[in-house]
Amino acid sequence: MPPTVDLLLTNAIILTMDEKMTIFEPGAVAIQGDHIADLGPEAAMLEQFPDVERMDCGGKILMPGLINAHTHVPMTLLRGLADDLRLDVWLMGYMMPVEREFVSPEFVRLGTKLACAEMIRSGVTCFADMYYFEDDVAAATAEAGLRAVCGESILKFPTPDARDYEESLEYARGFIQRWKGHPLIVPSIAPHAPYTCTKEILQAASALAVEFDIPLQIHIAETAQEVETSRQEHDMPVVPYVKKQTIFNAKVLAAHCVHVDDGEIKTLKHHNAGVAHNPSSNLKLASGFAPISEMQSAELNVGIGTDGPASNNDLDMFEEMRLAAFIAKGHTGDPTALPATQALLMGTRLGARALHIGDITGSIQPGKRADLILVDIGRLHQTPRFRREPDSLYAQVIYAGHATDVTDVMVNGRWLMRQHQLLTLDESILQTEAAQYAQRIDQFLAGREQSVLSKLIAIGGATEEESYEVQSKVRLADPSSVIAALKTPGLEILHERHYHEFDTYFSFADPKQGHLRYREDEYIDKKGQVSNVRYRLTLVGPAREGSFASDVLLSRSRFIAPATHSLRFYREYFKPAKETIIEKDRRRWRVLFRGTEFYINLDEVKQPSLGYFLEIKSRTWSRRDAEHKAVLTRQLIEFLGAIPEETVSQDYVEIVEARH
Repeated sequence: MPPTVDLLLTNAIILTMDEKMTIFEPGAVAIQGDHIADLGPEAAMLEQFPDVERMDCGGKILMPGLINAHTHVPMTLLRGLADDLRLDVWLMGYMMPVEREFVSPEFVRLGTKLACAEMIRSGVTCFADMYYFEDDVAAATAEAGLRAVCGESILKFPTPDARDYEESLEYARGFIQRWKGHPLIVPSIAPHAPYTCTKEILQAASALAVEFDIPLQIHIAETAQEVETSRQEHDMPVVPYVKKQTIFNAKVLAAHCVHVDDGEIKTLKHHNAGVAHNPSSNLKLASGFAPISEMQSAELNVGIGTDGPASNNDLDMFEEMRLAAFIAKGHTGDPTALPATQALLMGTRLGARALHIGDITGSIQPGKRADLILVDIGRLHQTPRFRREPDSLYAQVIYAGHATDVTDVMVNGRWLMRQHQLLTLDESILQTEAAQYAQRIDQFLAGREQSVLSKLIAIGGATEEESYEVQSKVRLADPSSVIAALKTPGLEILHERHYHEFDTYFSFADPKQGHLRYREDEYIDKKGQVSNVRYRLTLVGPAREGSFASDVLLSRSRFIAPATHSLRFYREYFKPAKETIIEKDRRRWRVLFRGTEFYINLDEVKQPSLGYFLEIKSRTWSRRDAEHKAVLTRQLIEFLGAIPEETVSQDYVEIVEARH
């Protein structure tokens, strides 16, 4: 006796995307509740189910819904915020500061609904997400009716939904427990990337994924710089490093995998990891070309993702599938490298397998969920259609198809769009609310861009304390008198250090911004060897608060931050008008002179060649104290055998700039 069914979809060209790549034309699919009951040639299905409600598909392609294998859906609200930047500048300089300021449960729900509307319109029925407040991502997705693997992001930094990674893990555990077993949502944990997580985070995230038998999402080897850093810090590439941290004990979905070698591909295959290929994002951020042909040869489950709409900037899987095919052909020089059939498989069945949900979706087969889309191939840009080769249908979808060709979308047996009309979301309300967020974010960034200091603070780590210094700099013909004087009674040496300093000063069109100094400090030990290296940023204000006798200056506005990124990052982030490079050898003493603490710097400026300088500094917080220290500074200069009249009132960068 045939099964009881609720709906029969008839008069369709069915691309099943099953193991045999079966096509029925014309075909019909029987839907029972949330799943596919049966399918086959239309005549046989009409005979089998004569009294069932029918829907005429009008000769359109009926195929599995597309699987977006990697994205960050709430970032629809950050679309177009900061484009044409390198990944680290884009992420650390703009995305993360804005996220710290704005991301909330309300932000996430709105961004998710906006993304769901866009994805439904383009034929996506399931996606893999990594973001914050994933409870709210899941709730908004379920309300819209889409299927998703929702990954709660874990990082070693404070995030919008957690002060530390322990709190993130605690949130993730609760999130998983609340959503495990949901008909649409598969909870997941998402340690962001090896370079943003500690070993402890990676191991704890893997243990949690294993405990609940859920997928683990992570960015892997997205950039060449990431791989080089891994080799320097861990003496191995990224995949072996994360393997060592037990990541592959879990069901891994690895995003990007642009810079992996054959051995790493074999490791991914051995551990049944899924890979999310993100062609548009990798091109836009110039991350490189993933070795998709090699992954196919290894029979890896590779899906296709859009990445977040802030780095793509859309969620159009038709565009991604076509681009994946074109890149593979262009990169390898082989037009057969990634045929249309394989590209569509990556967007459907293989994508579902990469997400570790291939048992329930990704192809049209009895027992699988009714996640289906109708694609109109009778439009002008799809005309004409050749029938000599049945496989030409796949090429027609991939090379001629547009997201706008999708007319109807069903997920879990429920219609989400009929004849281009969304049934679960109101686009006009979402667009109005998104515009309001954009206005607020614009105001935030406009305020931040007004000063170098605010940009420095925005990327984190700046010490927001203004230090006032009494300082004096004296030219020296011969430094030996200073060395000799330091060995005589009259001052007490508290501490001594030797540095080799490489300074890059950024100057800006507005002189009021001062100079931003990027310094690489090499600590030189008693054997003359480099024992440690420190990187720091210092924002030096241009203003002199006052001056005393013999050009002893009172200066201010020094904000200090650790330089945790490369010089290139800061160059692209701060966009200086010009740069000045200064290299010097510095011996520094912290001393007590007549009951007052001073710093004595003996500098040899090597690049450009400026000779020797004696620099005396002491911090101060009052005018009276400054005046007292100014007198002592002159006395200390004389004590050290230097000539007060040789005092220079400029910083090194000002001396160099004046010469040019």
